[in-house]
Amino acid sequence: MKPGIHPSYGPVVFRDKAAGSAFLTRSTATSDRTIVWEDGNIYPVVDVEISSASHPFYTGTARVLDTAGRVERFERRYARCGTN
Repeated sequence: MKPGIHPSYGPVVFRDKAAGSAFLTRSTATSDRTIVWEDGNIYPVVDVEISSASHPFYTGTARVLDTAGRVERFERRYARCGTN
């Protein structure tokens, strides 16, 4: 790797605004705001709108569509007359 062309990679706290949760990870994302984490260290914090803590797929609140019923209804409505 060439020196001096890659962004710095370090610990960053991502805070989910919707769920009120936060997690510490490593990233190249930066921020002017900081937060004191559970270990007493100060880390940059990046606010995100949605994460696995608030996304419907991960929280189990996603709606499941009845695709089988829709297909059957479509076939009944637009069924061909006769077979080829």
